[in-house]
Amino acid sequence: MNSVAHRANSTLYDGGDVAFIIVAGAMVLLMVPGLAFLYSGLARRKSALSLIWAVAASNAVGIFQWWFWGYSLAFSSSATNGFIGNLRNFGLMKVLGEPSPGSPLIPEILYSFFQMEFACVTIGILMGGIAERGRVMPAMVFSFAWMTLVYDPLAYWVWGANGWAFSWGVLDFAGGGPVEIGSGVSGLALSWVIGRRQDKELLNFRPHNVSLVCLGTFLLWFGWLGFNGGSAFGANLRAILAIWNSMLAAAFGGMIWCLMDYRYERRWSMVGFCSGTIAGLVAATPSSGFVHPWASVIIGVVSGALCNLATKMKFIFQIDDALDLFAEHAVGGIVGLLLNAFFGTIEVIRLDGVSTNRGGFMDHNWKQLYIQFAYICATCAYSFVVTAALAKIIDMIPGLKLRSTPEDESLGMDEVEIGEFATDYIEIRRDVTDGFFGTNANPSEHHVAAGDRHGIPENDLHRHPGNVNGFSHTNGNSVLPPSHDVHSEQEKIETSVSDA
Repeated sequence: MNSVAHRANSTLYDGGDVAFIIVAGAMVLLMVPGLAFLYSGLARRKSALSLIWAVAASNAVGIFQWWFWGYSLAFSSSATNGFIGNLRNFGLMKVLGEPSPGSPLIPEILYSFFQMEFACVTIGILMGGIAERGRVMPAMVFSFAWMTLVYDPLAYWVWGANGWAFSWGVLDFAGGGPVEIGSGVSGLALSWVIGRRQDKELLNFRPHNVSLVCLGTFLLWFGWLGFNGGSAFGANLRAILAIWNSMLAAAFGGMIWCLMDYRYERRWSMVGFCSGTIAGLVAATPSSGFVHPWASVIIGVVSGALCNLATKMKFIFQIDDALDLFAEHAVGGIVGLLLNAFFGTIEVIRLDGVSTNRGGFMDHNWKQLYIQFAYICATCAYSFVVTAALAKIIDMIPGLKLRSTPEDESLGMDEVEIGEFATDYIEIRRDVTDGFFGTNANPSEHHVAAGDRHGIPENDLHRHPGNVNGFSHTNGNSVLPPSHDVHSEQEKIETSVSDA
């Protein structure tokens, strides 16, 4: 009993704050499959699974990098150079129960977990730059190097105890610089280095599964509430306001984008609504903890409109930013950061009970606008130059070429890189009539009814007497129907395929 009483009296942190950030971090993790489904739905069917794989695998790389030295490079409190941390916390050494660098409300070990999820989401966003033509294994090498040389310094600038942007008073609540501009501008640079898809792949390009786009968007929206709300680092009024601001910016961003698409197409685009929702959430990332809810309505409207217009910039740049990383994440982040200078207010900032930052024009802090603008310029320039150089260097290393061959691109990244498919209707062959009913079958091949995994049949249907080349043409009882004609069945299938 004495030890329990001692622990209760000596604890530094409120249990509600700790529990809230644990849950918020878990919510941010859900953004990883959200990104994977979003990217998969936006891509062609033949390259859909490769993007899910890239996002999922980059999450694993991000966890390793953050534990290895990423957290130390981004948040070590003993570094004083203003640009990047040192290795004091290498392998999470000396990261336990001391107050975190970001807030005295939570312990450093919890803070390191929460910030790790930010890093993993950011590298997941960047994986959209390899869409439909990038090789996934070299992309993982690039991911580790990019987190070390781009994300970690950007995070240290604005969140590190001695970062130059933090010391200068930049207002960036949950990552307009490291997360949004970092991923968006870097995505543009990566797409530039990898190069454009073949012209035939650019023709009639449209999302292959809008349902997945919608599912991914709402998973992201849910996770974003933990992303922004948790950045108050406690269960406090500032967290509640950040969540409210995120909801408003997302809703108005989605409506504005949808309306802008309607003026061209006279259709209510689901993809447009999802894109605008994400644009609003991106703009809320740097601003949601600084502004009143009425300002988030303006932020949502402005971000939805400008991000929609920015989708045309890739044609001006002649860069194949297939999933519009720059238009949504970079432009949205810039909007949120700039509008902080106008609408940020100390009245909101102090709601967490510990922060003392000054606001923007609302508090007569007129110099905040050029501080925000200079920070945006520095972040954009650093992200683009370092990412482009890093991608070019890795691309020149034997075996790590980032771009696939034209033949592989035509086949699709799923066929070449993964060997599995996000959506596969028939497992017998890629085309429905290839080898069907034995007419084109290779007699040396043995097929099994439900697929062959590692050479082991999944069931014993191939032993039934009604089985033809491993495909059972039975009525469910291993008996052919009385009037069953294999050749007439084949003719029906070939006719239906030609009609489709």
